[in-house]
Amino acid sequence: MEFAGAPVEGVGEGGAAGDVLDKIFNNIMKSNSIFTNRDALRNDYIPDRILFRDDEIAQLGQMLAPILRGNKPSNIFLYGKTGTGKTVVAKYVMRKLGERISQLKLNTKFIYVNARLASTQYKVLVELGSQLDISIPFTGLSLSEASSRIFDKLRRDGVNVVLIFDEIDYIVKNYDDNVLYELTRANNELLGGNFVSIVGISNDLKFKEYLDPRVLSSLSEEEIVFPPYTVDELEAILRDRVKMAFRPGVVSEAALKLCASLAAAEHGDARRAVDLLRVAGELAEREGSEEVSPDHVTRASKSIERDRTYEVVRSLPLHAKLILAAALSVPDETNTGRLYSNYALMAKRLGIEPLTQRRISGILSELDVLGIINAPVVSSGRFGRSKRIRLAVPRDAVARALREDELISSIL
Repeated sequence: MEFAGAPVEGVGEGGAAGDVLDKIFNNIMKSNSIFTNRDALRNDYIPDRILFRDDEIAQLGQMLAPILRGNKPSNIFLYGKTGTGKTVVAKYVMRKLGERISQLKLNTKFIYVNARLASTQYKVLVELGSQLDISIPFTGLSLSEASSRIFDKLRRDGVNVVLIFDEIDYIVKNYDDNVLYELTRANNELLGGNFVSIVGISNDLKFKEYLDPRVLSSLSEEEIVFPPYTVDELEAILRDRVKMAFRPGVVSEAALKLCASLAAAEHGDARRAVDLLRVAGELAEREGSEEVSPDHVTRASKSIERDRTYEVVRSLPLHAKLILAAALSVPDETNTGRLYSNYALMAKRLGIEPLTQRRISGILSELDVLGIINAPVVSSGRFGRSKRIRLAVPRDAVARALREDELISSIL
């Protein structure tokens, strides 16, 4: 098979590219990896011991324990900033309870769905159905019809379900709470004591404000709030992961402390701390270094920031992307009025009805919380108060993500 394309920069004709690749591959084969278990640094890794979350594990375990007697547990919300241990604790408790359920031969299934990865309400139900061996077409059914197929299967098989619904706020903020309403009515549809319970995970403590009162009364039965990790706790977590993931003596003390301090500055984010450690280790290994240094951590931080910006911007709803496109159209910073004018012009060029200034102000606040923009409110004297808006992340990373949207790319 032949691959056509532009020549690699710095590589000449006559098989030089192949020689370079052979050299890279041979070096990898000859050298000893600085890693012993790279999987211990993955975001989906669930350790056998979770540090500094004993109370939260105990609370969640107590709330879900009625399952062991065949009873429906409460619906539960887990709140906390990114990287505070919500998902890892939920999966850890799910794994432990699953072991006990298998021993007792109970007909209960734990299912994990990430709303952001599913991306739409309908795809949430498709994913839920897939894990229950229920065939739901990718298109063509209403939410109610897709839900009824799931409930019919659960009723026939006598199956109980505990749904771990990660980033639950993503669906509600970008669409509505119809899928949650469908899931909460499951217990009215099921007979014979079967149940569907939801463990919702959210980064937004104000998430409940988006819910219809009918859904809120059913869903928000019990709550656990996860506090941010301190810098000392992050250091201890990293030391634990270093022992699991690297050869002894590879990660310098200074590099470990820098990972912890950078993550602590971002609301005690353990996920970021472990990501920094992983990427720094990968940079060191590519360079043939026997030690992970602070320089590797610094470069890893810049790389992760670009990747994070790209992923966040790419997953934003349309009007948020239009606001960022409007922000890219000014060289540095602007005020709310000018940004809104640019946004409205772009929306009209695409044949889209602009949102109100009040709604745009709310989206700006959400982008500020995400760290994509800085939008402090400043006084303009007799002209009143206004937000001063500027991008807080690399412009090229924002532009690259926006260009992936066919609609937005047509106006950039």
